[in-house]
Amino acid sequence: MTFPHINRRTHLYLGLFLIPWVLMYGVSSIPFAHNQYFEARDKAKNLPLWTKTFEGPYDLGEIPGDRPLRFLGAKVVKDFHMEDSSYGAFRQSPNQVNIYVHTFWKSTQFKYFIQEKRIVAEDRRFRWEHFLTGMHARGGFEDGRFFPILWAVIVDVVCLGFLAWILSGLYMWWSLPALRFWGWVALVAGFASFALFLWRL
Repeated sequence: MTFPHINRRTHLYLGLFLIPWVLMYGVSSIPFAHNQYFEARDKAKNLPLWTKTFEGPYDLGEIPGDRPLRFLGAKVVKDFHMEDSSYGAFRQSPNQVNIYVHTFWKSTQFKYFIQEKRIVAEDRRFRWEHFLTGMHARGGFEDGRFFPILWAVIVDVVCLGFLAWILSGLYMWWSLPALRFWGWVALVAGFASFALFLWRL
């Protein structure tokens, strides 16, 4: 089996493997690019985005100002039996810490009020555009659980697959001298348009 044959097979099967990922990143870019349209469309439904599910006393103890707040999220997800979800924590104000707990299908935010030692839990109403953008933005290895890490590994593999797909396509194009002119036209047009936006934006 020659290298051109291996290259064509690699390009073919990489393309098939990458289909769901290209679709996911492509389709999920639409709500990112047209956020105002989707927000206006949802606002017209006149439905609350967040619904309170719990409010009561809760004590997170002393919260140091110079320490990352992820340890607070770990305590909250454990206390509220949500260990199977990803989470993050940030200081909303000097008196408030927000913990955001999410999966692809469901999101919950906890608002912890430091001085009152009180916590409020709210569930976010499911919206398809949030589902898509959540997949698009998901990444990183800080979660520590098996499936989030596996997702991050697969995303890395997909990124390498994109690069291999490009290189194998360039090799196939260069191997067909009759198509080199139009290939150069497409290549130069792509890089020129990209350079234009880098310059102007």
